[in-house]
Amino acid sequence: MHMADALISPAVGAGMWAATTGIALYSIKKVQYMENHKVPLMAVMGAFVFAAQMINFSIPGTGSSGHLGGGLLLAILLGPYAGFLTMASVLIIQALFFADGGLLALGCNIFNLGFYSCFIIYPLIYRLIVNKKPSTARLFTGTLIAAVIGLQLGAFSVVLETVVSGRTELPFSTFVMLMQPIHLAIGIVEGLVTASIVAFVWQARPEIIEHTSSARGISVSRILAAFALAAILTGGVLSWFASTRPDGLEWSIAKISGQEQLESNGTIHKVLAAVQAKVAFLPDYSFKNSPELPAAGHGQQWPAVNGGTSFAGLIGGIMTLLLAGLAGISIMYIKKLRKAKVFVE
Repeated sequence: MHMADALISPAVGAGMWAATTGIALYSIKKVQYMENHKVPLMAVMGAFVFAAQMINFSIPGTGSSGHLGGGLLLAILLGPYAGFLTMASVLIIQALFFADGGLLALGCNIFNLGFYSCFIIYPLIYRLIVNKKPSTARLFTGTLIAAVIGLQLGAFSVVLETVVSGRTELPFSTFVMLMQPIHLAIGIVEGLVTASIVAFVWQARPEIIEHTSSARGISVSRILAAFALAAILTGGVLSWFASTRPDGLEWSIAKISGQEQLESNGTIHKVLAAVQAKVAFLPDYSFKNSPELPAAGHGQQWPAVNGGTSFAGLIGGIMTLLLAGLAGISIMYIKKLRKAKVFVE
């Protein structure tokens, strides 16, 4: 559900950039009360979500595919503020270095995939269902329902941002009638995957899910190692098995316009596209100027064993780990400075 710049007008793009920046600054202020052990978890979970988003899964009977959003998972494990900042780190790395999502649309993508999950769905749906006494049944139910509703809100937001931007070839009624059902199916799969991951963490280290200070279960280092290994295997190997079908957004656009990507000739769009072309050294998660693979069903082998894809998955995970980890370390450093200032005063 990564929006391309062609869907967004400069006014909408700038407005969503401003909104997302404001939310990020607010999150930085609030996350200073985060526990110290969440910093390495931010880094590793950022790498894991980056890798997980490379795995598109087919939606049977539709010709479409979807992938894990990850915003709800990050909010559950890290809390809403650190979760939002980690989601932003993932999407920034994707847009800058892999040309996944436009630079003008980056504010929209962070808002659609991060804000709803972290600040609406997590506190108002997930927490209400799970409550203060989590159980396997409550965690599964809460996660599944929250994931589905969160993706519905994100998909509807994509429609609104596109229509407000003046993309008249994507009329509201038709666009929304395609986007919502396909993302309902994607949301169910995401909910099941997220619920399984949350259940694993809860069984292994319940205080991470419950956000308490008591330490029970296996060590946090083992949790980190498990997610780090999962990120390596997912980005380096499992990415070969990703579906080649268009994702839910591309599929919806193609159903209306006949093409998966729309074009825009605006000056700002051209400038940002040129910048992204220079910065993105692994566009579409492959080496630049690598021969284009044939479409699925037309001679392409499956799995699509590709060294460029593996390299992109590994290097992207490392870059996201570093950015999310640097964000967490910087926030904790500010926290220490403020404590020192209060002590001196």
